[in-house]
Amino acid sequence: MTPDAFMIPLWADLTAVGLGGLQGAMFAAGFQGQRRLDLLGVALIGVLVGMGGGLIRDLMLGVPPATLQSNWYLIAASGASLVGMLLAGLLHRANAIIVVLDAFAIGMFGAFGTTKALGMGLPVVPAIFVGVCAAVGGSVLRDVIMGLPVAVMHVGSLYAVAAGVGCVAIVVANAFGMAFAPAAILGIVVTAGVRLLAVIFDLSLPEQRMLHRRKVAAETGVIRIVKPTDD
Repeated sequence: MTPDAFMIPLWADLTAVGLGGLQGAMFAAGFQGQRRLDLLGVALIGVLVGMGGGLIRDLMLGVPPATLQSNWYLIAASGASLVGMLLAGLLHRANAIIVVLDAFAIGMFGAFGTTKALGMGLPVVPAIFVGVCAAVGGSVLRDVIMGLPVAVMHVGSLYAVAAGVGCVAIVVANAFGMAFAPAAILGIVVTAGVRLLAVIFDLSLPEQRMLHRRKVAAETGVIRIVKPTDD
């Protein structure tokens, strides 16, 4: 593939940016107490989530960030953030909406990251990696900026796994001759479906258990253990 083999349509990229900005602003606007943000803070979180995935994708691919090549990206992210603030104020119980928006946003960022990487000639495994990083990058930046535990690294509903499954679906579909556009749509649907089912049924990866290091040297008596003595 050559770099010109696949171009993400501007309207599709802006849709992903808008969904990310909308979800990020609604997420940030719902915080109260010590993490309560002002209007500028909520807008910045929305813009960061909306544009973060695309920035990470293009930086990993070594190309000029698409989000900085057009006026419309920042306009779309800012406008979506303002709408997200309004919706968060009108809808007191917006968790379900946030989850749905989040599912489709990570699906779109993952699909666009993987297809763009494949179009530039990357092998399938790095292409999947780029897609997953693009999918979860905005939420990682959001959590870091807000001083929250990074959701993708903690026990909870499948997040990066959902993105990974969707990206793998794109690679497999493309390997069987499906064009990039329908393969990307398939990846979005698969990612969003896995993510929503994981939330509905409370599915997650097994929790990491504390690993106890065996004191092999002490058990075999090979190394003498010197204990400090009181003077």
